[in-house]
Amino acid sequence: MATIAGTASNASPHVPVLLEPILAAIAPVAGIWLDGTFGAGGYSRGLLDAGAARVLAIDRDPEVFDRARDWAGQYGARLVLIRGEFADLDRLAKENGADSLAGVVLDIGVSSMQIDQAERGFSFVKDGPLDMRMSGSGTTAADIVNTADETTLADILFQYGEERASRRIARKLVAARKSAPINTTLELARLIESCLPRPKPGQIHPATRSFQALRIAVNDELEQLVMGLAAAERALANDGILAVVTFHSLEDRIVKRFLQARSTDASRANRFQPETPLEAPTFARLNRKAITASVSEIAANPRARSARLRMARRLAAPARPIDRRDLGLPEIGGRMA
Repeated sequence: MATIAGTASNASPHVPVLLEPILAAIAPVAGIWLDGTFGAGGYSRGLLDAGAARVLAIDRDPEVFDRARDWAGQYGARLVLIRGEFADLDRLAKENGADSLAGVVLDIGVSSMQIDQAERGFSFVKDGPLDMRMSGSGTTAADIVNTADETTLADILFQYGEERASRRIARKLVAARKSAPINTTLELARLIESCLPRPKPGQIHPATRSFQALRIAVNDELEQLVMGLAAAERALANDGILAVVTFHSLEDRIVKRFLQARSTDASRANRFQPETPLEAPTFARLNRKAITASVSEIAANPRARSARLRMARRLAAPARPIDRRDLGLPEIGGRMA
């Protein structure tokens, strides 16, 4: 655990998405909150400024704490920055004096700051090492691209990136690496581009889906999300709020199914099966449909265009184990991700 002090500053290179709808739904803000994806601190600052007694802010990227030094000190002991993964948020909360939480906020995915740093390897626009690790340790994107078999590569690109040309791209990458390893972002982007038609005006870059897929695989993002949802269920106090912002359909589907299965209006998956008692609900959904950004927010922050917000209130029933089969997790190389 590290509490970062510094001088006050309002500068922030990252704009939190859908913060206003979150704050409107939870007003008045009080108690101890946990921001599981600290980044540039937008959600943490929003919660603290709205009245949260304390915010425990978690991130696995060590660089975010250095960037917070200029402004975190203005909040004193009310802001606690913690190096770790939000999959462990219940344990980390207890270690920092919070046996139960008034709320948990998760903003899933990569931040614009990480994309902008060429040396992190997230971007296909700037050349850099093919890395993509949020924590700076473990398997890199280059490791996967250069060692995974063709079937596994194709599964990653299709299941995590929804890339229709996944098999064609995987075949191309396996053939290319026989001559020399694929080590940089632009090398990979050019190989992917060579497999796909030139995009029409307004279409995304040909490498967008493949880079998303590799980033998810490198950082085990879907498993982190599942574990984070389960940890939030364990850590939230009765009437505590869970708010999750996602940016693509895979993540949103997992959050939606998790809350559906645990909500007051959960239904049986198969009406032809013998009727069995439903387990006591652990959440009441605050919004049946995902909340999306307003026209004005999208105009001010184009990143908000694909964002989806789901919120729920914790009920008194005890937390229970997750059945991953119910969450729509994809299979990679013959095993569930």
